[in-house]
Amino acid sequence: MKSTTHSQDKIPKPIPTETDPQDAITLLAEDHEHVKSLFEQYEELGERAHATKQKLALQICAELTKHATAEEEIFYPAVRAASKADDIVDEALVEHASAKDLIAQIIAMESTDDMYDAKVKVLSELIDHHVNEEETEMFPKARKAKLDLDALGAEIAARKEQVELPPH
Repeated sequence: MKSTTHSQDKIPKPIPTETDPQDAITLLAEDHEHVKSLFEQYEELGERAHATKQKLALQICAELTKHATAEEEIFYPAVRAASKADDIVDEALVEHASAKDLIAQIIAMESTDDMYDAKVKVLSELIDHHVNEEETEMFPKARKAKLDLDALGAEIAARKEQVELPPH
C-alpha cells in the first residue's frame, strides 16, 4: 500500500518559542502556577536540606520580585485606569508590600536560622491568598474592562526581564 503525501504535510509548522506573545492574564497566571510549584517543592524538602531550601527560597523570591514589579508598574495601573477596581488594586499593593518585607527577610537569612522555614511558609500562604484574589476578582475585571491584554503581556514580559534582583 502506497502512502500519499498531501501538500499540507510539507508545510513546516512554526517552532514555538518562549517569546511567543501571551496576554497579560495568561502570563501572570502562569507565573502564579510556577511559584506555587516552587513552594510545593520547598515543602517536600526535609529539615536537613538547608542548601537546597535556600536555593529554592531565593528562586521563589526572585520570581516574586520580578512578577510583583511588573504587576505594580504595568498591570495594576492599567486595571485601575480601565475599571472601578481601586479597592482590589489597593489591597493587592498592600499584599505586595507584606510579601516584599518577607522576601527581604528571607534573602537576609541563612536557611539554618530558626525562623527561616516559618517565613517561607507565611510567604507561601500570603501569596496563595493574593493569587486567589487576583484570579477570582481582578482578572475578571481586567477582561471585562477590554484592556489590550496582548500589549500588556508584552510589556510585562519585557519588564520582568529587566528587573534587578536584590543581592543575597
